Amino acid sequence: MAEAETKSIDNASIKMIEKAAADGANTAFDRAETMKPCPIGAEGTCCKNCGMGPCRVPLPKGKEETPKEKKERRGICGATAETIAARNFIRMIAGGAAAHSDHGRGVAKLFLAVAKGEAPGYEIKDEQKLLQLALDFGVTIGDRSNNEIAIDIGEKALAEFGKQEGEVLFLRRAPLKRQELWRREGIAPRGIDREIVEIMHRTHIGVDQDYRSLLRQGVRASIADGWGGSMIATELQDILFGTPAPVLGRINLGVLKRDEVNLIIHGHEPLLSEMIVVAAQEPQMIELAKSKGANGISIAGMCCTANEILMRHGVPLAGNFLQQELAIVTGAVDVMVVDIQCIMQSLTTVAECYHTKIITTSPKAHIPGAIHIEFDEHNAMESARAIVRTAIENFPNRGSNIDIPKEQTNLVAGFSHETINYLLGGIYRASYRPLNDNIINGRIRGVAGVVGCNNARVKHNENHVTMVKELIKNDVLVLQTGCSAIACAEAGLMTPEAAEYAGEGLASVCEAVGIPPVLHLGSCVDNSRILMAATAMVKDGGLGDDISELPVAGAAPEWMSEKAISIGQYFVGSGVFTVFGATWPTLGSPEVTEFLFKDLENICGGMWAFEPNPIKAAHLMIDHIDKKRKALGIDKARERILYDMAMRRELEAA
Repeated sequence: MAEAETKSIDNASIKMIEKAAADGANTAFDRAETMKPCPIGAEGTCCKNCGMGPCRVPLPKGKEETPKEKKERRGICGATAETIAARNFIRMIAGGAAAHSDHGRGVAKLFLAVAKGEAPGYEIKDEQKLLQLALDFGVTIGDRSNNEIAIDIGEKALAEFGKQEGEVLFLRRAPLKRQELWRREGIAPRGIDREIVEIMHRTHIGVDQDYRSLLRQGVRASIADGWGGSMIATELQDILFGTPAPVLGRINLGVLKRDEVNLIIHGHEPLLSEMIVVAAQEPQMIELAKSKGANGISIAGMCCTANEILMRHGVPLAGNFLQQELAIVTGAVDVMVVDIQCIMQSLTTVAECYHTKIITTSPKAHIPGAIHIEFDEHNAMESARAIVRTAIENFPNRGSNIDIPKEQTNLVAGFSHETINYLLGGIYRASYRPLNDNIINGRIRGVAGVVGCNNARVKHNENHVTMVKELIKNDVLVLQTGCSAIACAEAGLMTPEAAEYAGEGLASVCEAVGIPPVLHLGSCVDNSRILMAATAMVKDGGLGDDISELPVAGAAPEWMSEKAISIGQYFVGSGVFTVFGATWPTLGSPEVTEFLFKDLENICGGMWAFEPNPIKAAHLMIDHIDKKRKALGIDKARERILYDMAMRRELEAA
């Protein structure tokens, strides 16, 4: 028990880690214990970009490096530690941006097919957002039908990815001062694909060898992700599947049902999962399940697909990244269907110990040992029905080795940018002004975006929950996405009752509005919602003219994915102070680290920081928020004064 308790703070996960050990199922927690990270690779000073390497140029340990040693610390081609670390860092940005942006491209292709009537089963669900996007893209509305408008939007969205000249269209959404900064610094991105290809070219042997130049291109590509590919994905998904609104849900492994077919949807694209939810509710499917001895069909989500179907349909969440194997260990999962990103190849190995079938669905993501049922957006319901049918047929194969933890928690999800706008101001006065006013009067100290993954090198969920509790205790409103949101929901921080953990000022606002102190904004691609929220705060006034002037900060305390690096970089590039925990990939080069942690602020208005301790990291964020409050002149609380006539006359006389 003690050993399992060192690996997670979540009781359901601890029980399944123990069960996996008893069943002989090897999990990520075991592998993290036996496989230690390469210290040189972890610091970013190992280069394998050509056939002469890998070249390792670590910092000398235990003594200060002499100028001669520094000069000689180079790869075979002569690349310095700074060049190698910068190349590795921006290649991570390229990988993360490619993952998010290819997700966005897939959504754009489906969106266009729906608009043309070529994808039965899908429809445009948010007309208001469709028309708003038409205005943003310069598409004529007039008396045209929704589908005619959507065709133009879909074609423009797809063209964004390969744009060779100009700028990503959504840059126009940023504050004007931010747009001017990007253009002045030469980091306003062109097409998403264009910037990613340029990173790969620049980092090839013998091309760009100035770490400052390399890192600038990393910023440019990341902005193309946050304000391009990711934002396109979020906007088009909202139009197709509905813009999220607050919904009550349940979370953790306890949502699995002993007497029902359990089908877990895992990954990041909601394109197929939307259809699976529909297919599982069809009468013929429910009857088939009952004919196999089940009382019904239970759908649960895992990782970011879970966030998508939770906030639109209230479908329960089974867990986050490090719980995917543990769900199978319950012995109650009949099928786990996966699409793209953050899917462990070990799922098929763990499934061998139980009856679970793993189904892959993306042509880009195959796993040996899995069943492949390829998703066809032109015939989506057939793909969905085949998957649900497979789960039902597998139900009778369950063994007796079933143990479903009891743990499950309530959460409120679905706080889109539009929903927050409405909750703060209503239909007729929808605005971020009440938020700004409460920041100005000091009830809310500032806003933090705490996002990102789980990392098996740190205790599961601990850094997320510890950091967020410290932030809300100090009156910082927290916005969350992805696995970080799931971690805090499992800890009970995403209900209005969680205001008891908040400081007096934040708690008073949460109670007045009826919201939790920690807001669920969606999947990791939905970090663009946080960008839009920050922009709305600027536009509503009173807190400066740019995102960099706001009392806000960002963090990813348990990050592990390249996507997290791209997300962090586009927040830094947008002017946000951003703290990462767990590990940092440039520590082998003090120069590169100094540039990211200090010099970048002079270029972008935002900068990075690294702090593994979540309490210390939270206070770095709070200190930054306080610094911004002081610069705005709102660092001292001012009580509202109701003037009588005599006081008014004194003011006029003065």
